[in-house]
Amino acid sequence: MRQLISIDTSVSPELDPSRNYLRTVEYLEPLFAEAGLATQRVAIPSEHAEGRTGRLNLLAHRRSPDKPRLIFYTHIDTVPAQGWPAFTPRLEQERMYGRGAADMKGAIAALLLGLHIAKDRELKYDTSVMVTTDEETSQASQIRYVGQSLHPLPGAYFFSLDSSFGYISIAALGVVQMDIRVKGRSVHSGMSHLGQNAVEKAAPVLNALLDLKREVTQRRSGVPVNPGTGLTVMEPRLNINVIRGGLKVNIVPDECIISVDRRLIPEENTEEAERELIRTLTTVEGVDWEIDNVVRIPTVPSLQDPVVDELVGLLRDVTGQGSAYGEMGSGDFGPVVRLEWGAKLFGLGVIRADCNIHGKDEFAYRRDIEDLALIISRFIAPA
Repeated sequence: MRQLISIDTSVSPELDPSRNYLRTVEYLEPLFAEAGLATQRVAIPSEHAEGRTGRLNLLAHRRSPDKPRLIFYTHIDTVPAQGWPAFTPRLEQERMYGRGAADMKGAIAALLLGLHIAKDRELKYDTSVMVTTDEETSQASQIRYVGQSLHPLPGAYFFSLDSSFGYISIAALGVVQMDIRVKGRSVHSGMSHLGQNAVEKAAPVLNALLDLKREVTQRRSGVPVNPGTGLTVMEPRLNINVIRGGLKVNIVPDECIISVDRRLIPEENTEEAERELIRTLTTVEGVDWEIDNVVRIPTVPSLQDPVVDELVGLLRDVTGQGSAYGEMGSGDFGPVVRLEWGAKLFGLGVIRADCNIHGKDEFAYRRDIEDLALIISRFIAPA
């Protein structure tokens, strides 16, 4: 885990981690081989990585085609870090600190340990591992490309290690994000009667969106969530997270951009959520607007399956507690797995609410890593 954290795989529009992706794959390959898995590099063509180059994924296999298909999902990229020695890992009071410790290099270490424990046992599953890139930006097209090397996929079990610890994740929120561009006409502020102030025209748009927010946030899902979130069931969200407008205090602005983030519970769908947003905008009179940069990620519907029940039981055996909950988060991996491949997705990782993922002094608990390794070993190969 120290070695993984020390390789800076942070990714953003300004950072290209391709060289360190290669370093990480080169480091992991022999470790999976030592655990009894055959490795396979998959170079991602730039057209499947939104024009980015140097994207290299790693697959590891212990195939038994006559058994149920199981695929572990991981990613090696992290968010950037500033203001702390994020890539100099340290162990203090049984916590491993460093960028990616919880999200999600600690879970990769747990997987390797679990595979080592089960190395000499017969596996219950036709097993593969995905080590992917660019999860922190966008990776759906990469996932689809890698999927060509993972068949059969329909009906397969996907075990996501990019998850929380303490419960099994069985559902996730969907997303509709959009920029609402309110249009005006720019003039000198002293001659404002000749212009149209886009920032001021945005005010009734904001009010209409806030009215919709009050309606949306009254809805409830039938899927429970971890009580540690302060919620009992999954809830939808509508947040106005960015407003951009104006060039200078003495210039009437000709546009104002409102960025909206709508999170959907499993009972909702992206098409209706988008239509609902647009219907709301059309109720605002006297404002010229247009929609731009729409992002749509479907929800991951709740999974009910005996394998989830088995994993909950293992979690309780090892830690003394456990249940199955929906996640109040989103991602583009789950919809590909569930809706495009017809596979079954659940998750368990080493992320806790206090681990400060994406923040300063991110850490993972050593005990959680060891417990996850034991759960994985018992799940794939009962002693």
